[in-house]
Amino acid sequence: MRIVIIGNGVAGITTARYIRKMSDHEILVISSESDHFFSRTALMYIYMGHMKYEHTKPYEDWFWAKNRIDLKNAFVDKIDFQNKTLFTANQEQISYDKLVIATGSKPNKFGWPGQNLLGVQGLYSKQDVELMEENTKGIKEAVIVGGGLIGIEMAEMLNSRNIKVNFLIREKEYWSNILPKEEAILVGKHIAEHHINLINETELQEIISDDNGRVKSIITKAGKEIPCQFVGLTAGVSPNIDFLKNTDLNTDKGVLVTEYLETNMPDVYALGDCAQFANPKENHPAVEQLWYTAKMQGKALAQTICGKQTIYNRGIWFNSAKFLDIEYQTYGMMLKSPFEDEDSFYWEHQNGKICVRANFSKAEGALRGFNFFGIRFRQTIADEWIRNQKPISYCISNLNKGFFDPEFSKNHHQDIVKSFNIQFNNHQAKAPKKKFLVW
Repeated sequence: MRIVIIGNGVAGITTARYIRKMSDHEILVISSESDHFFSRTALMYIYMGHMKYEHTKPYEDWFWAKNRIDLKNAFVDKIDFQNKTLFTANQEQISYDKLVIATGSKPNKFGWPGQNLLGVQGLYSKQDVELMEENTKGIKEAVIVGGGLIGIEMAEMLNSRNIKVNFLIREKEYWSNILPKEEAILVGKHIAEHHINLINETELQEIISDDNGRVKSIITKAGKEIPCQFVGLTAGVSPNIDFLKNTDLNTDKGVLVTEYLETNMPDVYALGDCAQFANPKENHPAVEQLWYTAKMQGKALAQTICGKQTIYNRGIWFNSAKFLDIEYQTYGMMLKSPFEDEDSFYWEHQNGKICVRANFSKAEGALRGFNFFGIRFRQTIADEWIRNQKPISYCISNLNKGFFDPEFSKNHHQDIVKSFNIQFNNHQAKAPKKKFLVW
């Protein structure tokens, strides 16, 4: 059986590797981005000079041939699902028995005038970083449009080269559509401390060209002009499925899939950033654009393709990121506001760079989720506590069991315990006194 995978990101490559572990099927991975799988999250460090491209590849180049996973550098622009045939941009035809679509994401563009000028780009692919290298040579000032994780990565990249950064966000606080208010304010202050000009409640109206077709400034919806020689469009990403529109494959924002990652077409599957669950779980995103979820989907799909039909079950939500030099971890469904049946505990260190949030049920006190900023916490412990609905009193009392900061780092456990007792045992009217007392 011949299995063809379009896309060599973590979703496609994990699928290929686990199929090979379980079978002798023929495997072909097609990508137009790079010859070999690499770590997408490391792209920023190539630009910043901390790594070379070859350092971002988890496997040696010989790994693929040794494991009989064939690689092809090509762009697929058409699929004949009825005859199980792919067509590349150079008109090559490739047949398949089973097809896996793992084409990832593409940066969002919203039809801004001037969005295709020289010096204007997004940040997602290896080619984007190479283009950014060219676009930022010798420049003095840049504008980034849109907050979130890609925006802050690009801001750090530009800041590393002493390029003045104007960071436009629509929200009142940085990433406040995702982060609770206190965390959003904390990150916003940290951005300002790094001399990045965070401009809140501001939207892009137009990108202005010079006489050579290159960006020279932007104009906001409020009519303010900001001079710049580079514009980063980081207003999120969307599934990279344009070539699948108007085909027999069911699509919406992404390729519609079942809990088994099956599409409506026989022997065709989709996963990773380009897949959209047709019936997502309550309060869960239909499109999961995370590295670890892509890897988990790949493991589940490999089993299904190899004859053991397996439901993709992500389990307890978690993610990690970095806001300049503040590390961030989140566990459970931690939205910008707690659910109606939840209470929320928040502690922040006086230095304004370290904080902890824990959400828990009002009735039983069962832990629902954590946010950690500037503190490293073990994912296995957070997962176990949330999954088993451990009492918040137990979790706060035992927080130090999950800490794994570097040696000699200050332990803030007692300060956190003291703050929790003040918040929930001195003046909380919604629960009996000392119901959640910790020590």
